[in-house]
Parts: sequence; structure tokens; C-alpha cells
Amino acid sequence: MVEQADDRFVAFGPEHWLILGLFAAGCAAAVLVGLRLTGPSQVWFRRVAGLAILVICGPFQTINWVNAVGAWRTGLPVQICDFAWIVAVVALLTGRATWSAVLYYWGLTLTVQAVVTPDLGSVFPQVQFFGYWVRHVLAVWAACYLVGAGKGPDWRGYRFTLALTAVWAAAVMSLNFAVGSNYGYLNAKPVSASILDVLGPWPWYVVVEALLIAGAWALLTWPWNRKASAPVTHQES
Repeated sequence: MVEQADDRFVAFGPEHWLILGLFAAGCAAAVLVGLRLTGPSQVWFRRVAGLAILVICGPFQTINWVNAVGAWRTGLPVQICDFAWIVAVVALLTGRATWSAVLYYWGLTLTVQAVVTPDLGSVFPQVQFFGYWVRHVLAVWAACYLVGAGKGPDWRGYRFTLALTAVWAAAVMSLNFAVGSNYGYLNAKPVSASILDVLGPWPWYVVVEALLIAGAWALLTWPWNRKASAPVTHQES
């Protein structure tokens, strides 16, 4: 069994497995809530959930920005997952299809990856520990609720999310060049072994990673739109 260091959370220790169990149970519950609620009750729940995420996650994000002062190269909350919970709030409060699509893709792929393989320099009961987990877990639960409610993305939402993600990547790469950071591992591979090692050298691994994400998101979009794209057949009289 992997032991937890004194100052850093280690994946797949007892604490992480407990979190993953609660996370999985919450995902299932969120889908069930989405399936059961309809009409006004769905709108009411969506707005309450959006406000709750804002109230819970907002202070933790503020603390992150305060702690980032003087640690620009490592401490800025500018990763996709740092924005996913904000997207969840917007998507739940507004019900807009485009923001629901962003939450769907970011929440069910990139944020899930951060839950399963966390890169967390804090341990229980530090504030940053709770901030990391509530911001990641609640974003995924919100995405699972939308899946249960049948709010899957269309191809317009797919294109919007790809464009928004590209803007984020360009901005973060510029930031990395400016301050010597490596947010998103967009300017260099991580020191430890990772899946990026098999994708080639920089900058080609970034290109390959982008293509893989675009392909995976397309596969996640297709089931929601196959009826709309299916050819219409006419029976002969």
C-alpha cells in the first residue's frame, strides 16, 4: 500500500480510495436526480445546486489566488479544473446549452482525470486539501446531473468547447513563456513519467494531445446526436 508523505497527497492510498468511493456514489446519485426531476422541480434544483457550488467553491478559489501571490510559477489557479466549477455554476444557473456542453466535456474527462490521478500538494486537514476536492468533485457531479437530465451536447456545443479550450491553451502557454511556468504541461513534459512520454517531443505531444481530446469529445457527442444525423428513409406506397 502506498504511504502518504507528510506534506503531499499520494494517489491510491486509503484516503484517496475513500474519496473515490464517495465520488462514485455521488456521480450515481446525481444521474438519478437528473432522471427523476422534471419541469419546475428541475429548474428549482438546478438553480439551488448552482448557488450551492458558488457558495462552497468561491471562498476556496479566493484562498488559492491569495496563496498564489509570490508563487506565480506554481500556484496560480489557471488549470482547466480551476475553471470547471465556475462553468458548472454558469451552466446550472442559466441552463444555456453551450455552457452545459463545456461542463459536459471538461467535467467528464479532464476533471475526472484530476480526481483519479490528483496532483495535490496538500493533505488533510489543510484548507487547500478541501478546496481541491470540493471544486473537482462538485464540477463532475454537476456534469453527471446534466447527463441524467438528458442535457447532452450538440455539435455546436462541441465546436464551442473546442474553441474555448484552444483559447485557454493559448493563454496558458503565453503565461508559461512569460513567467517560466508549466501550467497544463503545455510547455514541457512533467518530470515524472506520464502518458505524455509516448506522444513525442514538444511541441508535437501538445498537438497529439489536442487531437486525442478532440476525437474523444467527438465520440462523447455522437450518441446524443445520432438520431438527428440519421438519414430519413421513405417507404414506398
